[in-house]
Amino acid sequence: MCGIAGAYQQPEGKLLTSVMVERQAHRGPDASAVLESVNPRASVVLGHLRLSIIDLSSAADGPFTKNGLTISYNGELYNYRQLRAELERSGVAFATSSDTEVVLEAWRAWGPSGLRRFRGMFAFAIHDAATDELALARDPLGIKPLYVMRRGAGILFASELKAIVAAVGPELSVDPLALAASALYYWLPDQITSVQEVSKHPPGSWTVYRPDGTSESGRYWDPAEISARAARGGARDLRAVVEASVEAHLVSDVPVASFLSGGLDSSLITAIAHQHHPGIEAYSIAFRGADQRLEAMPDDARYARRMAQHLGIRLHEIEITPDVVDVLPRVVDILDEPIGDPAAINTLLMCESAREAGVKVLLSGMGADELFGGYRKHLACLLALRYQRAPGLARRGVADLTNRLPVIAGRRGLRTVRWAQRFLSFAELGEEEAFRRSYTMFAPDELAGLLHPSWGPQVDQLVAGHREIYEDNDLDGPVARMCLADSRLFLPGLNLAYTDRSSMAASCEVRVPFVDPHVFEAAFSLGESDRIRGRRQKAALRDVARHWLPDEIIDRPKASFGVPLRAWVNNDLSEIVDDVLLHGELVATGVLRREPLARLVADQRSGRRDFSKQVWQLLSLEIWYEQARAAGVRAV
Repeated sequence: MCGIAGAYQQPEGKLLTSVMVERQAHRGPDASAVLESVNPRASVVLGHLRLSIIDLSSAADGPFTKNGLTISYNGELYNYRQLRAELERSGVAFATSSDTEVVLEAWRAWGPSGLRRFRGMFAFAIHDAATDELALARDPLGIKPLYVMRRGAGILFASELKAIVAAVGPELSVDPLALAASALYYWLPDQITSVQEVSKHPPGSWTVYRPDGTSESGRYWDPAEISARAARGGARDLRAVVEASVEAHLVSDVPVASFLSGGLDSSLITAIAHQHHPGIEAYSIAFRGADQRLEAMPDDARYARRMAQHLGIRLHEIEITPDVVDVLPRVVDILDEPIGDPAAINTLLMCESAREAGVKVLLSGMGADELFGGYRKHLACLLALRYQRAPGLARRGVADLTNRLPVIAGRRGLRTVRWAQRFLSFAELGEEEAFRRSYTMFAPDELAGLLHPSWGPQVDQLVAGHREIYEDNDLDGPVARMCLADSRLFLPGLNLAYTDRSSMAASCEVRVPFVDPHVFEAAFSLGESDRIRGRRQKAALRDVARHWLPDEIIDRPKASFGVPLRAWVNNDLSEIVDDVLLHGELVATGVLRREPLARLVADQRSGRRDFSKQVWQLLSLEIWYEQARAAGVRAV
């Protein structure tokens, strides 16, 4: 796991690349280098930061050059040994035992078609000295980030947007569509970048840039196509596929540990990993009791302890009591774009604790909810279809009563009321619209009322973009369609993004065995009832888990990887909300309208409605905007 950066056809390429490497130094504390190649046809500069995981010798440092090809590589190739053996049989001689060299030789042998053989997470750049072409590629599901800026006849690229901003900030401008998207989703879809001049290299694709300024791109892995083919092909052996993926993700020359929340997904990953590596250790988090009560949070730590005891492994418990006022600006900077999920703090603090203990690699259960129908929104949208068949008079009565109820009584949060109010916000809508509304911050009219009146077109564009992605498939059932949309929007835009940035800020690698092409295909080979059976979510995965886990873990209620957000917003951040959000640059410039924003904050504080996620997100957006402007990025 590493960080990459580079400049192609840029007169000041070495300087720009050096700045980008320095800005993301946290991604590779073990080694760093900048390599320049200048000739009459092209100027190519590649930068690399190394977190050494496979082949710890300096011979595997990047940028890695061999026989006319130079690679700057970020990621892990879990099947590199099998690919290496195949290449050796064709006559390739290897100088290291790294996966980096395997990627380079696979590209030499097979070109873009070789990407379909890779099992791993990656983003890389390869320069061919014979043609002076520069190739970029990214893994199928968007685990590893890759930002690209077209600049003159060439490009800049980096693992993190902040690196490009550090190099050429005054050339960049904030994208109004991104601000609206951040307010709507509380993250940015992978198709949108927060500055106009920079884009995210699409997952599952490659691009070759040529000295004459032209380029060629291709897609080697399309989730819509793969999911439709899997659905037609019959159910796979899910148990074997999941176990093989976890085993593959254990490939490492350093110790591997695991996140363990006590939920189904992390417990299953940990149990399978323990079967193959009995000495594995786990990390878990806990919160202050008062904060848990206000949030109405389940006691995940209790289940994590029981799971660790069941396996006989060592569990490191970390109590999360951060100074939120201090940590929020840091996390906003770490997340790179305006992402308002406070779970990033959990990941950051757990990774920092693991890193202090000498652990570089952690396994996570992320991705199972997206692929197997595990989020509450999936079940809620199915229940909404049934709710719509109830008499209209009864539905109106339920809505009137529910929306008058408070979400806090005394100092205890009322989770059922929060869920009911959220459900009623989308229960009357059609399938795609209900799904979008089930997880976004605002309805389109609410968002349009919060933003400057001229921003209506941006809101309309976001709604149309979601509809286009949601409907771009040949799947038969609503649960499969929701899961595919999540794998294309929610997973890369939010969960993979915050996990990568938070973990790499601690110089730690997080691996996600569920976010794997083979697991993806197995998930979409399932029928609707294999995902949600009655009200039982992730049904097929639970069936598989009985081979490894006790019933207490499998059958426990769903719990999210959350934080005591209401306590933080109402207590710790109250003054910051007043000073930074209500009197910030977004309000001063008219991007956010003061009156509706003030009403939203007042409703949250009174306990009439639960707008804590919206307040946190808008505060994060304001801080991100101020940081971008301070780095020279032009205003909207």
